[in-house]
Amino acid sequence: MKLFIRNMVSARCQMVVKAEIEKCGLHYVEVKLGEVNIIEDISPEQREHLDRALKVSGLELMDDKKSILVEKIKIAVIELVHYEEDQIKVNLSDYLSKKLNYDYTYLANLFSEVKGMTIEKFFLAHKIERVKELIVYDELNITEIAYKMHYSSVAHLSNQFKKLTGLTPTHFKKLANKRRSPLEDV
Repeated sequence: MKLFIRNMVSARCQMVVKAEIEKCGLHYVEVKLGEVNIIEDISPEQREHLDRALKVSGLELMDDKKSILVEKIKIAVIELVHYEEDQIKVNLSDYLSKKLNYDYTYLANLFSEVKGMTIEKFFLAHKIERVKELIVYDELNITEIAYKMHYSSVAHLSNQFKKLTGLTPTHFKKLANKRRSPLEDV
């Protein structure tokens, strides 16, 4: 049986879900971002108990098909930006259409309707969060980060970074307390 979970965006979320499923006496086959395959059928009582336990950690079971698809869009973007070691340089609309087997116009309209923002703004917000992460790690210079994140130039990265954060990447790097957001809040 497949369960869909909102706000499940990291390995830490996956650990929380695994622990809560085990506490409910259930057994999972696979736990990946946004979804869990469990062996047993789940009773309404077990489902309610699991949902309450997940909500404590900011997670939530989903039933609505539109909400599930929006969550799949979010996870596809998050995986592309944060977890692909060597990001592929692709057109976002083509990537999402192919990955989710839906027309991009439908995905874009649904996402905007449910989230109140465009997929592109969501994607850019996550790209900038990833850039912040790379700046904080201090292993790459700004030029290398621009290349890694597929910006056409350092100037393009800097302009987009400043537009979204109010700071230049260089100024952000100098801050003692780097302002990064958890993925579920982006």
